Amino acid sequence: MTPPKMQTWISNSYPKLEVFIPFLGKYHRPVSGRCCQTCTPRSWDGFYPKDLAALGFRDVSRVTETDTRFRGWLVRRICAFLAAWEWKIPAETPGELLERICSSRRVQDDPGSGGDEGSRRRWKEEICQILREIQTPLSPLLLRLCHWLLPKLLTRLFLGVQLHRGQLEMVLQAARTPEVPLVFLCSHQSQVDGLLLSFVLLSQGIGVPRVTVDARTSPRLRSLLQHLGGIFLPSGMAQTWSDWDEGLPGAVLDAYIQEVLRSRQPLVLFLEEPSASLRLADPARHWLLRVLRALRDGAVPDVLIVPVGIAYDVAPGRAEQDGAEFVDNHLIWPFLTGNRPGQLLLPTILGRGPPDVGNVGTLSPSLGTEEEILVTALGLHALSDSSTCSAITAVGITAALLLHRHREVVLLPRLMRDFSELLEQLLLRGRAVGFSGQLRALVGHSLRQLQPPLAPHPPGPPRAVLGPPKASARVWLGRLAGGVRHCLAGEAVGACAIRALLLEVLPVLGPPSSLTRIVLSRDELLRKILELLQLLPPTLLGLQPCQPPDCRSLDILDKLILGGLLEEEEAEGERWGCDVAPRPFVRGHSWGSFTDDSDSDSEHRVPKQCYKLSEPQSFPGFLLFLCRLLSPILQTYGRAVEFLERGPWPQSEADYVEALLEFLAEDEDGYPDRSLALSSLQSFKDMGVLEELQTPTGPLLQLSQPFQSASNREKLGAFIHQFIQL
Repeated sequence: MTPPKMQTWISNSYPKLEVFIPFLGKYHRPVSGRCCQTCTPRSWDGFYPKDLAALGFRDVSRVTETDTRFRGWLVRRICAFLAAWEWKIPAETPGELLERICSSRRVQDDPGSGGDEGSRRRWKEEICQILREIQTPLSPLLLRLCHWLLPKLLTRLFLGVQLHRGQLEMVLQAARTPEVPLVFLCSHQSQVDGLLLSFVLLSQGIGVPRVTVDARTSPRLRSLLQHLGGIFLPSGMAQTWSDWDEGLPGAVLDAYIQEVLRSRQPLVLFLEEPSASLRLADPARHWLLRVLRALRDGAVPDVLIVPVGIAYDVAPGRAEQDGAEFVDNHLIWPFLTGNRPGQLLLPTILGRGPPDVGNVGTLSPSLGTEEEILVTALGLHALSDSSTCSAITAVGITAALLLHRHREVVLLPRLMRDFSELLEQLLLRGRAVGFSGQLRALVGHSLRQLQPPLAPHPPGPPRAVLGPPKASARVWLGRLAGGVRHCLAGEAVGACAIRALLLEVLPVLGPPSSLTRIVLSRDELLRKILELLQLLPPTLLGLQPCQPPDCRSLDILDKLILGGLLEEEEAEGERWGCDVAPRPFVRGHSWGSFTDDSDSDSEHRVPKQCYKLSEPQSFPGFLLFLCRLLSPILQTYGRAVEFLERGPWPQSEADYVEALLEFLAEDEDGYPDRSLALSSLQSFKDMGVLEELQTPTGPLLQLSQPFQSASNREKLGAFIHQFIQL
């Protein structure tokens, strides 16, 4: 049964209300966050029973008597205490753990393991010290006390903490797999994520997890978190990925993770930093490397990877947060050859030829060892999957509308109508949302959450008229709208490619109604899509990094057709489908294969496929909205090109980023976002716009030879600005 978008409820004493019910009762909820069928084909049908999708949500912060084995009026008053007392917390023996770590192969290979008895005693004391830095035995009493108090804190911080029962049942089924541990790879939105996940896993019977925590923590808080299951990188290991020397701390960490996985304790790894989202953090690479080594060494027969997405209406502590230590993450295509997608753009930007993808997709020894390449590829893939698993919030939808659709004053009824239309587009694409209720209440709640940065007065009832967001609020709105951008990223890339094509055929863009007669060539459209995909990193768009750009461009074209934004232009008297032309695209061929390559001697030449613009009737102006979804990213890239005019060169990467952020803040319409600034820097390095100069004080950035010319920098700026919709 197809669920209705809106249900009308009529009462004798109240006016007629429109209530949005996405997935309640008999209505079907789409299964979101499926694993990649290309990388993990065996898991595709293993943990996704269809009957689980119909299960509803539960608020895990509300502990009731059903969470205990007792009933009665007294139980209802102390149910949280009884539930925490009944949780199973495994006992630990520190001496046995130390002996197993000292006897592991990697620790025994350390040079300090030999020598006389005194040397071995000092070596064992050093191992004991490293182990104390990593973890501390769990404190059952402290765990029960904290997790008894945590629901009270959650009910004060949030209106509710929603967990889908169907997805929980999938995890419980995976946890029952014999001799296979669970590793949760999570996005990181706020500093309370670790406590929240630990509480959810323990309260739902999955077990007490070991949760990775940032090493930059005060000693007292570090000791408390260790007793609650937190684990830390030892101080002897570098926090950065580029210049690390493991030695004995790395060997001890390897042995410890193997013991955690052997005991089947859940392991929770955070892939990113809260202040630098969608960038694979260096500590996450260290932890992932240990998991892969444990699997390779045969410590466990297999590992079940569970991507976890966490979505907040407004994450605690994120409203004004904008600071992250700069590290070079190699975000874009770190596992490809020296001919990276960005480098393939140079001939196109400088006017020397079309883009080519012939050498994209093979491993390169220059990017690190095979082990490091595999760690980075897994981390980026899991980061993309975790963002896909995250539900879209009502605040995220409202923020996207205020930032990308309503640049001027908007009336509240118009905003409510657009909210409903955008929500329908998201549901049609199978994306889960984390809310339900009356439409006016949802929009009003979103506006109250957004009011502090949008208006100076304290929160109150939503106004009937809303003005455009101020410059200081745009960066924050862009972060909140990230879930909508990730869901519609493919269509947004296609819409920007359409805009670039229209700029080539029209002197000035007219209103959308005047563009419906224009016919677009399939080959040219695919070429523009590929150019934009080669410019932007896939993880920044929420796209899977395992898929090569040529295949992704074909998928985007299919999404534009299925979404009603493109219609195939049929030849008179003939009918041609989207992909019936005999032009198979094979990896390793250039984009010339998209041209008409039929036999010149053939009597029946295949006509060139073309499309004309269309627009969904349910969402007028959808194409323009999609173009604006990428405007924060593309505007940052465009301003970064202008920043190249400023000196001095050479300069360090940290100085470059700070100066770029100050430059972006000078623009009233700019987006001084650190994550976008770092992404533009990495893109310019991959494209060859910036290069590293090795000096005795460390690597410095300088302009490459081609872009020391002002004309080439203008060409680069024009290439980026063709995709920007202001």
